[in-house]
Amino acid sequence: MLEEFYKVADVSDLREGKLYPVEVEGEPVCLVKLEGTIYAFTDNCTHISGPLNQGDFDGCVVTCPWHGARFDVRSGEVLRGPARQDLYTYPVKVEGETIFIGLPPEEE
Repeated sequence: MLEEFYKVADVSDLREGKLYPVEVEGEPVCLVKLEGTIYAFTDNCTHISGPLNQGDFDGCVVTCPWHGARFDVRSGEVLRGPARQDLYTYPVKVEGETIFIGLPPEEE
């Protein structure tokens, strides 16, 4: 089963190291550009759904504004609790100036 890709932003919308929230098919997603590479991850903390786009971002680590859980945005890995579950990360494609992310197919 292949992902379906959706247009989410233009490359010019993102600034290096700044979190950029979008919604794709009802899913909150956060984009960030690091050293020219664009990463996409779920915008809800896996602890109790804190809005990660409102958290602190340093290097490649986002910190949830609610309880301080930390994640590596490149892999989604939990670096510090209280979250125990990694973030879901999305495949990203850039075609020209357009950013697309892949969503898993809907379960039938």
